[in-house]
Amino acid sequence: MKIVGVETFLVPPRWLFCRVETDEGVVGWGEPVVEGRAEAVRAAVHILAEYLVGQDPLRIEDHWQVMANGGFYRGGPVLSSALAGLDQALWDIAGKTYGAPVHALLGGPVRDRVRVYAWVGGDDPAELADSITERIEAGFTAVKMNAVGRMAPLATVADVTAVVDRLALAREVLGPTRDVAVDFHGRASAADARRILPLLAPYQPMFAEEPILPDRPHMLRDVVTASSVPVALGERLYSRWDFRPALEAGVAVVQPDLSHAGGISETRRIAALAEVWDAELAPHCPLGPIALAASLQVAFATPNFLIQEHSIGIHYNEGADLLDYVIDPEVFRFVDGHAARRDAPGLGVEIDEAAVRRADQVGHAWRNPIWRHDDGGLAEW
Repeated sequence: MKIVGVETFLVPPRWLFCRVETDEGVVGWGEPVVEGRAEAVRAAVHILAEYLVGQDPLRIEDHWQVMANGGFYRGGPVLSSALAGLDQALWDIAGKTYGAPVHALLGGPVRDRVRVYAWVGGDDPAELADSITERIEAGFTAVKMNAVGRMAPLATVADVTAVVDRLALAREVLGPTRDVAVDFHGRASAADARRILPLLAPYQPMFAEEPILPDRPHMLRDVVTASSVPVALGERLYSRWDFRPALEAGVAVVQPDLSHAGGISETRRIAALAEVWDAELAPHCPLGPIALAASLQVAFATPNFLIQEHSIGIHYNEGADLLDYVIDPEVFRFVDGHAARRDAPGLGVEIDEAAVRRADQVGHAWRNPIWRHDDGGLAEW
């Protein structure tokens, strides 16, 4: 069997899909994308495809090594994301060829269902409470919310109080048997993170995500040790080498994104590395159906998996949603806040190719917002 073609599709709201075809008719799908830089990743996918076409798709590890390390310049979000989507597609082909789900090829399942969490939002307390209640009524046992909006270089008393009050409200609505995670999005300074995290500890968040920017690992240990709140990060890290300093600093939860961090192959290695530091895996995934399907396959086969993010109904998905591109939405039906293990071959999701091709005709040019401080200086989004 040989790879005969690689196609890419720019699909709303902000995703990029790839389709890898073989001469025996087996097709694999992947999701290589950097949100806001999809066009750059698309170009990188086609550069890597120059190598892949004509190759045996089942030599996944060899192809990963060539695509990751065969160039003199390597790594970074664009190249790692292009590699990630192609790696997903090769695993999809392998599963379909062998008639097995990817989790079986990874050593077999270690659990029967995967816990998932849902995003909640709301600018005022009533909206936030309603959003959390809606998720509880849908069966979710865990939610994640933004900790902060735009933050000053050093937070005011009002800024700090607002963070604490939001978490206190969430805990009140959720009660003691459900979980809440708070996402700082790298918007706080290290000084503010050390000041805020201890104030959150009484409300026992499941984790605090990206309390500082991920390019400052030398400051991370002081943030981790400032409180008992578990620290999570990883959506902007792209390899096991990127994750090692964070693990050495004491992060409790690693969050590689299977569409950024080298795909299924590298995420499995990152999870194994995290075990050495007693850290859990919670893949980042505010993306489309292929990324979620790949994440779930890893989750079923990974001992130190904690919880899975998903993007169904998330605020980013304006004009199109995850389920718009799948033949059978039941594969992403969550019961009691969990996704049941399924044994369909490959990634376990059938992509609606006609819908994808129609969407690509529309395309998108999604860009993240640009935030500024009151004085006009650039603020972290």
